[in-house]
Amino acid sequence: MKTNGKRLLVVLGALAVAAVAAQCSALEIRVGAANMREYVDPGKDHSNVGSMQYFNSFQPLIGKNARAVEPEFGPCLAESWEMLSPTTIELRLRKDVFFHNGDPMTADDVVFSLDRMFHPTFPPYVTRSREYFSNMEKVEKVDDYTVRVHTKRPDPILLTLLNVQQSMIVPEKYIKGLTGSPDVAEDSDFEAFGLKPVGTGPYAITEFVPGQKLVWERFDKYWGEKPDLEKAAVTRINEMAARITALKNGEVDIITNVPPDQIGTIERDQELKVEGMQTPIFHVAFFKTNNPKLADKRLRRALSLAIDRDLLNEALWHGKARVPEYHTFPQFGALYDPSWRTIEYNPEKARQLLKEAGYDGTPIRFDTQATYYTNGLLAVQAIREMWAEVGVTMEINVLDRWTGDDEDMEARIWSNPLYFPDPVGSYGTMWSPTGARITAKSWDPAKPKGYASYEELWNNFRYSMDTAERLKYYREIMEYIAEEAPFTILYQPYESWGMRKDVDWKPLPGHIPYVLDFHKGNITVSR
Repeated sequence: MKTNGKRLLVVLGALAVAAVAAQCSALEIRVGAANMREYVDPGKDHSNVGSMQYFNSFQPLIGKNARAVEPEFGPCLAESWEMLSPTTIELRLRKDVFFHNGDPMTADDVVFSLDRMFHPTFPPYVTRSREYFSNMEKVEKVDDYTVRVHTKRPDPILLTLLNVQQSMIVPEKYIKGLTGSPDVAEDSDFEAFGLKPVGTGPYAITEFVPGQKLVWERFDKYWGEKPDLEKAAVTRINEMAARITALKNGEVDIITNVPPDQIGTIERDQELKVEGMQTPIFHVAFFKTNNPKLADKRLRRALSLAIDRDLLNEALWHGKARVPEYHTFPQFGALYDPSWRTIEYNPEKARQLLKEAGYDGTPIRFDTQATYYTNGLLAVQAIREMWAEVGVTMEINVLDRWTGDDEDMEARIWSNPLYFPDPVGSYGTMWSPTGARITAKSWDPAKPKGYASYEELWNNFRYSMDTAERLKYYREIMEYIAEEAPFTILYQPYESWGMRKDVDWKPLPGHIPYVLDFHKGNITVSR
C-alpha cells in the first residue's frame, strides 16, 4: 500500500502543533524552598514558612487586593455583606463554590469553619483564637447561602478578620469523616486534615510530603478565573548553594530566600533573574524578661540602643532593607505615621544604662537557627560585636529548633510578620495581652503610666472606632514598649526570589510575607 507523502507531512505537522499546544496548556512550575511545614492547615498555622502554601488552595469570605499596599477589600467566597448592627454582619455566599473533593460549599461549612476558630477545642486553634478572634461572639446560619457573624463589641477590623488566613473556609463533612465518628469533629480529624488538606482555591493539593514537598494542580471546578498553570511543585532545598545550583541546572524554576550577597551570582547567568521586595515582616531580637539575667529593663534598653541598624542594613542587605521608625508598616494605611520614632542607636546612652543596671559582664546567651531567617545568623554575629563595643558579652547558641519557649532562654532572633494590615495584625498577634509572647510568658507587662494595666491601654487602642484615637493610643503603646524593651526591631528585610527569565512572577505587597501567589494573571511562563 502506498503512503501519500504530502498527507503524511500534514498529519505529522498537525501532531507537532498539537504537542506544542499541549505543552503550553500544561505549564508547570517547580519551586525550591528553603523550608516547608509539616502540615497544611490554615487555621492552625501561624508561621513564615507556612504562609507561602495557603493562598493557592484556600480562601476566606472577604477578599483583598494583593496588588495594593493599603487594604482594599472585596468579595471572595462571600459575594456581598452588610452590617445589620454595630456588632452583627450578614454575609451572602457564592452558590458556585466547590471544595477540591467535589463537595459544594454551603453555609454549614462556613459556620463550621469559623466556629472551630471562635470556640475552639483543638489546642492549636485555641492559641490562634486568642490571637485573632477574642472579640468574636458567634456565627450563625440564616439559610444555605447566608450567615451572620456577631462580635462582642463593635470591631474596627471586622472585615480584616474575615479575610485572614485563619478564617479561610474548610469542608465540614470531609473533615468530620477523616477519623472516628463522622458526626463529630475530633482533634484527630483536624490532625488528619493537616496531612490531607482540601480547600476551595484555584489549585488542589494533590501531593504533600510533610516538611519536604507540596504539589498543586489546577482545580477545574474552581469558581473564579482558571489559572494558567496546570501544576506547581514546591520542594524543600534547605541549603542556599544547593538551591542556586538547582536553578542553574534547570531542576527548578523559582527559588526562595536569596540573600543579597547571592543576587549577583544569579543575575550573572543570562538565563536567570531576581525579583524582590521589602517583605512586610520585621526581624527582631526579643528577651525573656522573667529570666533573672534580663529582668532589669535598663539592661534590655541598653542592648537595644547598642544596635546600629543602619550598619546592619548596609552590611547584610546592601541598603535594601528598611529600618523603621517603630513597629509600623505602610500597609497600615491610615494608621501608618512615620513622622515620629522610638528606635534609636545611642551607644553612649547604652553604656550609661548598663552602669545603672549594674551589669557585670556576665555573658548573655543569644539563640538563633542557622538558616531559618535570611541573614539571621550573620545578624546575630554582627550584633555580638556591637554589644561588645558597649561592654556586653554575647554567647551565640545555634540550634536548629525553636527555643523561644525554653525556660532558660535569654535572648533570641525572631520575626514579627504582618499577618493582616493593622497594628493588631503584627504587633498585636505577638505582643498584645493575648499575643504569642505574653501567653508564652516571656514578658509580664508592667503597668503603663496613667493606666490600671497594659490590657486597659491595649483595649483602648484595639476597640476604638475612631482612627485618630487609635493613632493616639498606638503611639502611647509604642512609647511604653520603648521604655520596657521586651524586644527590639532590627529591620524590615528585603527578600529575594531567584527564577528563570521565562518566568514572570513577583511578590505582591498586599500579601502577608512569603506568599506564592499563582492565581490567574499573577504568573506567566514563556516556553
